[in-house]
Amino acid sequence: MTTRLLLIAVLALLLGGCASGPKFTVDDGRRVDETLLAGMRAYGAGERLIRPAIARSAALQDKECDKQWELPFAVATSAGWSADDRVAWVRALQVDERLTVIAATQDSPLPAGTRLNRIGGRASDDGEALLEWLAEARDAGRPFHVGTAAGHDALVTPFEVCRGYTRFAPPNTPQLQDYHWLLSLHPLEVTQAEPTPDEALWLVLWTQGLSEEGGARMKTYHYAVKIAGTLYNLATLASGVKAAAVAADAAISAAKSAAANVASELIKQQLIEQGKALAAQKIREGLVDAAQQLSRQQVLNVMQAAAANRGSLSGVSRIAATAFERADAWAFTRMAALGAPPLAGFTLHQKLVERSLAANALLFDADRLAALNKVAAARGFEAEVTAILGGYRADTLVAEIGAMPLASAQSSFSFESTDDPGAGRYSRGLVDAMLDLPAESAPKKR
Repeated sequence: MTTRLLLIAVLALLLGGCASGPKFTVDDGRRVDETLLAGMRAYGAGERLIRPAIARSAALQDKECDKQWELPFAVATSAGWSADDRVAWVRALQVDERLTVIAATQDSPLPAGTRLNRIGGRASDDGEALLEWLAEARDAGRPFHVGTAAGHDALVTPFEVCRGYTRFAPPNTPQLQDYHWLLSLHPLEVTQAEPTPDEALWLVLWTQGLSEEGGARMKTYHYAVKIAGTLYNLATLASGVKAAAVAADAAISAAKSAAANVASELIKQQLIEQGKALAAQKIREGLVDAAQQLSRQQVLNVMQAAAANRGSLSGVSRIAATAFERADAWAFTRMAALGAPPLAGFTLHQKLVERSLAANALLFDADRLAALNKVAAARGFEAEVTAILGGYRADTLVAEIGAMPLASAQSSFSFESTDDPGAGRYSRGLVDAMLDLPAESAPKKR
C-alpha cells in the first residue's frame, strides 16, 4: 500500500511539473523556415533603424503638414502564428506571444526586450489585445501608463510627427511594398543597404513627404478612413502581427496576377542579363576601362529596373508614384531644416544601386534623379552629387538612360487605373484593404 501511495505521489509531482511548464513559447532548437527567420531578423533591423529617425522627425514641428501620434518604441508579438513560426520569432527577435519591445529611441522609457502586460488600466498576456489598447492610447495623444511582465510601471508619452507612418513589410512577405497617404510599407530589401541614421531619417521624411505631397491625389482616387477596430490600426504599430501578415500574403498573391507586375520582373531580369552579357563582352575585348564600363552599365540597368518597379505599382500605390519626385524634394528641404545632410537621399540611392536593390521607392529612376539633381544643384551641391554617384554626372546618366530601350517611360496616369490587379479586396493595395478588415481576424473572402 505504501509503495502504491508513493507511486501516486511521484506521478502527481510529474504531472504538476508538466502543468507548470513554460507558458510562453521558448526556442527548443527545432528546425524553422529559414527564409521566414531571415525576414523576421530584417524586420527587426528595419524597426531599429527607423524608430530613432521617426523621433528625430518630430523636431520639424511643421505647421503645414497633417499630424499623427507616434511612440518612442516599436513592438511585436508572435500571437496567432503557428508553433514553428513562434519559435522562429523567439530565435530571431526574442519575441513570444506577449507584446515585446523590439526597437526603442534613446530616451524611451521601455528598452528593447521589455514585455508588456498592461496598457493603462487593462491587463492581458494576449499580444494582439494589447496592440489594440496600445493603438488607442497612442492616438489619444496623452501620456499613459504601461505595466511590464517584470512588474514595473512606466509612463509613455506619445509625440507628434507629420502624417505618413513609415513601416516595413511583414517578415513573411519581404518583397511587399505599398504606398498610401496614411501608411507606407517598404520592402525589407531596403535594410540590406545598411542605411545610416541620416539615411534612415531621409526614409522617414520621404514617407511623410509622400503623404503630404501626394495625399490629396490619393484621396481623390479612394477616400476611406474606417480606422477604429480595423486591422490597419494594429498594422500602424506592428505590420508583422499575424492578421496583417496573412493579409499581406493575400495581397502579394493578388498582385502577382497583375500583368504589370509580371512584366516588371521580366524587365528586371532582362536588364540583369544585359549587364552580365556586357561584362563578358568587355572582358573578351580586353578593354582597359572594362571595370568602369561595367559599373556604368550596372548603374543604368538598376535605374531602369527602378523605373520598371515604379511603373508596375497599382492601386493607391500607383497614384502615390506620381508624387515620388515631390516627396524627394520635400525630404531634401526638411533634412536641411533639421540640420541633417540633405544629400542623404543620394547616398542611400547609391548604396541601393551598388547592391542592385531596385524593387523599392528609395532608388531613383532617371526622372527622379534629374528632378532632385536640379534641386541639389540650385543649392550648390552638384559636385557633391557627382562624387556620391561614383563620379558620374546625374545629367549624363539621365541622358544615357533616355537613349536606352525600356527607359523610365510609364503608362499614362489615370485615377481609374486599368493596371489594378482585379476588382477584389486588394485592388487598391494592402493598406487600403486593411481599413476594411476587422482587427480580430484574418481577411475573409467576399
